[in-house]
Amino acid sequence: MNNLLNIGCGSVFHSSWTNIDLEPSSPEVQACDITKGLPYSDAEFDACYSSHLLEHLNKIEAKKLIKECFRILKPQGVIRVVVPDFENIVINYLKILEKIDSGVKEAEADYDWIMLEIYDQFVRTFSGGEMYHYLINPNLSNKDFILSRIGLEAEKIFENAEALKNQNININNNKKILKFLNKLKSKRPSWYLFKIQTFILTNIAKIIAGNKAALGVKEGLFRQTGEIHRWMYDRFSLRRLLEKTGFINVRVCRADESSIPNFNSYGLDMIEGRIRKPDSLFMEGIKP
Repeated sequence: MNNLLNIGCGSVFHSSWTNIDLEPSSPEVQACDITKGLPYSDAEFDACYSSHLLEHLNKIEAKKLIKECFRILKPQGVIRVVVPDFENIVINYLKILEKIDSGVKEAEADYDWIMLEIYDQFVRTFSGGEMYHYLINPNLSNKDFILSRIGLEAEKIFENAEALKNQNININNNKKILKFLNKLKSKRPSWYLFKIQTFILTNIAKIIAGNKAALGVKEGLFRQTGEIHRWMYDRFSLRRLLEKTGFINVRVCRADESSIPNFNSYGLDMIEGRIRKPDSLFMEGIKP
């Protein structure tokens, strides 16, 4: 296989692939609005890959994207889709609830985190949401559990929080530090333009209809940035979506296994022998 497409790659890509995203994070990434279709010919690619993208699309957009992947894949081409594993989240939630019922006080922190996994990216009204504020607390008691859930993403945030802690800076009570960290985590070139647009439109709404209307406009604009989750998938719903599109031999994979030759060498799901996103469902299918 030598013609490979990484869809919605963010900052995780490989030069051997064609990497696309709405707002490229590197010259090696091409700009593409996938909601308008994939700008490629029929049967052009040997494999299509996306990680933690599908859940940010509504069900109609997700179905359209999978159909587009089917169209541009060659016969016997592979689709690999990675999403947050809703089944696994629910299983963890129930196990934690049982621990709390059994009087395990330490399980309460894990409960707070798993509830954020379920809800935060659906209901958040600001970038990073409550999940981000939870992670930057340098005094977390359940870091190992969080690392087992989201892996390298949490590790980087923990390292930054620890560095600030060593400098005796309380990031929970220091608004300037929080504001600075929020800027740092935003990698989109249009971030400042979005802030300007939000400022103008919310103030117009405030003048016309008051504070409540201004808040509604602000939240509505934020929900269109792509950060919000629109749906969640388990092994049944994702398999059904792929099979209804026409893919065959649809199966759940481990993070370190794939029908795409030498997949682990690209550093997409595995980085230096570690799973990049442990909370994920990995699924592949074949175009007949």
